[in-house]
Amino acid sequence: MPYPDLSRVTPFYHRYIRLVEEEDILEAFHWHSPDFIGFLLAIPADKHDFRYAEDKWSIKEVVQHLVDAERVFSYRAMCFARGDKQVLPGFDENEYAKTSRGDARNWEALLNEFMALRNATEYLFQSFDASQLDAGGISEGNLSNYTLALGYVILGHCRHHKNIITERYL
Repeated sequence: MPYPDLSRVTPFYHRYIRLVEEEDILEAFHWHSPDFIGFLLAIPADKHDFRYAEDKWSIKEVVQHLVDAERVFSYRAMCFARGDKQVLPGFDENEYAKTSRGDARNWEALLNEFMALRNATEYLFQSFDASQLDAGGISEGNLSNYTLALGYVILGHCRHHKNIITERYL
């Protein structure tokens, strides 16, 4: 499988895709998933509720955001791979965060949910053949994307937030 063709992806997502170097999506999941989960497991308990500024999310809320975003991106990938031609809705991550109650969640339960979801996401991408990975669609009104690129977006989005947590929270 080739690296995603950025000309087929809305520029907003390029920054996430570029954070993933592997040229095979399954290899990328194989390396990124345990690395990111290990990173989350190593975050000290006294930092789980930490916010680096008053109006910023806690680390728990960041992880909840990652769960929510991965669900949305995985759903989009499945719809594109299955040939769904509907325009898929966007989501406002700040509105989701306000109502997610991520900051009130138990850390272990939140991580278990993330790990279960990531496992399901990996199985989903393993199920796609080359034509399904190449299938495209429209989301958020006019933003184009395609299945393979969404896998890279999922991984790069986590890497992006790992970098932020490392730089601003720890």
